[in-house]
Amino acid sequence: MSTHGVKGGAAPVGGDEVDTPVANVDVLLGQSYFLRFDPKLWAAMQPYPPLGTLYAASFLRARGYDVALFDAMLAESETEWDQALARTHPKVAVLYEDNFNYLSKMCLLRMREAALSMTRMARERGCTVIVAGSDATDHAQTYLDAGATYVLIGEGEETLSELLDVVVRANNTPLEDIQGLAYMRVGQLHVTPRRPDLKDLDALPFPAWDLVDIGRYRAIWLEHHGYYSMNVATSRGCPYHCNWCAKPIWGQRYHVRSAANVAAELEWLKQTFAPDHIWFVDDIFGLIPGWVEEFADEVERRHAQLPFKSLQRADLILKGNTIDALRRAGAQRIWVGAESGSQKILDAMEKGTHVEDIYATAQRLHAAGIQVGFFLQFGYPGESRQDIEKTLQMVRDCRPDDVGMSVSYPLPGTRFFTAVQHELGSKQNWQDSDDLAMLYNGPFSTAFYRWLHRVLHREFRAQRAWDELRSSHPSVRRRLRLLAGIAYSKLALPALRLELERRARAPHKGLINLIPVEAASE
Repeated sequence: MSTHGVKGGAAPVGGDEVDTPVANVDVLLGQSYFLRFDPKLWAAMQPYPPLGTLYAASFLRARGYDVALFDAMLAESETEWDQALARTHPKVAVLYEDNFNYLSKMCLLRMREAALSMTRMARERGCTVIVAGSDATDHAQTYLDAGATYVLIGEGEETLSELLDVVVRANNTPLEDIQGLAYMRVGQLHVTPRRPDLKDLDALPFPAWDLVDIGRYRAIWLEHHGYYSMNVATSRGCPYHCNWCAKPIWGQRYHVRSAANVAAELEWLKQTFAPDHIWFVDDIFGLIPGWVEEFADEVERRHAQLPFKSLQRADLILKGNTIDALRRAGAQRIWVGAESGSQKILDAMEKGTHVEDIYATAQRLHAAGIQVGFFLQFGYPGESRQDIEKTLQMVRDCRPDDVGMSVSYPLPGTRFFTAVQHELGSKQNWQDSDDLAMLYNGPFSTAFYRWLHRVLHREFRAQRAWDELRSSHPSVRRRLRLLAGIAYSKLALPALRLELERRARAPHKGLINLIPVEAASE
């Protein structure tokens, strides 16, 4: 059995690309998230390889398949996928989206266009084409119409392996007996029953990192940020019921690797690739009671600590010795799905958290020397200007180290989507991650939220500059830059806020109020 890394695109920084000639592989795996097609993320330049795709690659290799990888993350365009097809001559081309990447779960239009284009390219070269991912699970017919032979519904590794046994090895298993599969037969769409999720995640081989051009990623990170970060998944899914959160792959289910298994992977990554930092990509890191404490013990025992960032719920962080365990394990920054500073909005979202938890979490993490990031969501049905101000005030009070802002985004399968579906127009997805379009008749206009984004970040940067001046001893050059930024913000913010108010008063399509299920049934 051989393995092949087919690298897409010239590296944005560092090194010349060298393609190793390979031919006639069983499977060429790829994905359609191109960093180049997402201007905001391209500017941020924090690329991570497609972890979900790497899991699929290692899963197939463990079953004896000859696998090559096309990594779209750093590629220039879909043309490089076509070139990879020409080099590898695969029997099967698989677009296996990275389900650990929240941008893949958002189903951005530009990436869908890329996936459909790549599907057509593979069919034109005579490949059997298989597509797996959130968007394909929700819109299987769209991908089949574009030329996909099969679409995997939900979690894909086992379904893909069973399907390849039929397609590549001529196993005589009927298609209708393969769970989690969509395909066309005599002009009719057939969808088999959904496959149960994998529960024993420790049984999975580690991702196929040897297929990735680590040198290119390292060079980009070092040039733009001065350190090198890698991504790791400790779990799959989320059991909570936030009614705007789409979960087409794992639904409400949650499965987690053992703390020892994750620590062993960290030890291996540290010894093999020497990263400076880890991003734990889980929807919720360390949800199981006692898991973080056990993980910290395992990491310390193996001397596998690496600075890391992760996403957690405010209420879970406050339980037991979680914060101390996070510190011991190497936590550098914890992102909190804060969403809103208004309890009314949190309750409407069915978030299950309280504003006071967010305040307490920020205070206790900072006291432990751990940085805090806030994910904020504006534009939820019923949100008022007062609710928005509560959120802005929460940022001022809690003084997070970073903030990310989004606008409520209706995706299929959520109660939010069901409530506003009749108001959606022809555009039902963002073009890229910086779109911020209000896709339904929300509280305020798209222009308002885009302006709110400017106000939030201008105010946040000024606040961070003041904090740095007060809490550290920057060089004279750095101090002058900070003072200049503060002065600019002080001059710019009044005009920005005035324009925000003007846009708040501008006519828009109106409010939608989600009616609680209990009230709707009365």
